[in-house]
Amino acid sequence: MARVVVVGGGFGGLASALRLAKLGHDVTLVERSPDLGGALAEVSADGYAWDAGPTYTLLPAVVRDLFRKTGRPLERELELVPLDVVREHRFEDGTSVQLPAGRAPQLRAFDELAPGLGQRWVDHVASYSDDWDVVRRGYLENPWRPDDLPRELAARFDSRETLAKRLKRTFKDERLRMVAGHPLVAEGHDLRNVPAWMGLTAYVEQRFGAWTVEGGMARLGDALAARLTTRGVTTVTGTEATDVVVREGRAVAVSAGGGELDADVVVCAVDPRRLPALAPYVARSMPAIPPVVVHVGLDGPAPDLPHELVLHGDPMLVVRTGGRAPDGGSALTVHGRGRLSEDILRALARHKIDLRPRVVTRVDRSPRDQVERWGGSPMGVLWQGRATMRHRLGPGTPIPGVYAAGAHATPGAGLPFVGLSAALVAAEVGPA
Repeated sequence: MARVVVVGGGFGGLASALRLAKLGHDVTLVERSPDLGGALAEVSADGYAWDAGPTYTLLPAVVRDLFRKTGRPLERELELVPLDVVREHRFEDGTSVQLPAGRAPQLRAFDELAPGLGQRWVDHVASYSDDWDVVRRGYLENPWRPDDLPRELAARFDSRETLAKRLKRTFKDERLRMVAGHPLVAEGHDLRNVPAWMGLTAYVEQRFGAWTVEGGMARLGDALAARLTTRGVTTVTGTEATDVVVREGRAVAVSAGGGELDADVVVCAVDPRRLPALAPYVARSMPAIPPVVVHVGLDGPAPDLPHELVLHGDPMLVVRTGGRAPDGGSALTVHGRGRLSEDILRALARHKIDLRPRVVTRVDRSPRDQVERWGGSPMGVLWQGRATMRHRLGPGTPIPGVYAAGAHATPGAGLPFVGLSAALVAAEVGPA
């Protein structure tokens, strides 16, 4: 049995702590804020509540596997619900397309946008089948080491082709380029710096769909936090871990709360820049910047919108419906990226969605607010070209006994990547 200290109580930290505890280790989780969950937490004001971060997930098998491997199956605690429409895209020329899951529905949807676009779209998505298989087997589901990559995986990591170049070559219609690149743009990346193989998100969305939790994604964080007690994890909240203590070349403790927590294994599930022992190893990487976020509580019903609506332009606005509201009210969230030179709700009104007369309450979160609240960017590492893959840590690190999980240890943000990173850490540490 190893003494394990997990730094960070977001989804990556929760998943790592639960998996390692189930493997028989003595686990302590340290979180700087008073509450667990990180971006899975809930924001509330005046009787309204909103998901602070993601409102849906891809690859539901990742969440199901986490629950199955750490206790009761997911279905006995939460209801995971598929979305009929992953998102709707509206373009500046007045056209729009709803993106469902599944090949045939997507083909029909893009053909409604313009005849022939459906086939071009599904052919593009199908072109990522091999990328998904190689990346899944060699990187996402098995621990990897930069100096010992499978040949096919190394070929993708070392490719100079960017996603911007691939999309420009594939699509003459700019609207299809916007749809294909949106998941990365929404996370704060410039497609000119993103490797082409990261476009496989379109394949994952089409094949596996998007799923949400009945009652809000914050319920997922609550269920995992409650499971810590079941698994015997010691939880220390309101205490910041300030560094990994290294002696004779190996991690032996975590500095936190003015003292030290002895450890045989340390899991960093936060931005490694926060821990001076790890910071030099990620000095060549940068965090992706979160969007401007406004949570809005309305008087009356919500507008008739899909779960997620993308309004392309500059700024680009993303409207997410859902949340909890008092009787007679409704809740939604607006994200903004680009040149936001005016209030975000005024910018939204220019798209003929004017919520301002019905606003009861609002909670504004700047990118800085979010980084300070969570102790790092929930968007993970900024893509700065192909070398970015080797500038991040995880699941192993150069310090023996230290492992990395979470958004900063994966090629992208989102629950699937983060959940898989925790599984890799558990596989590396192994059973007690």
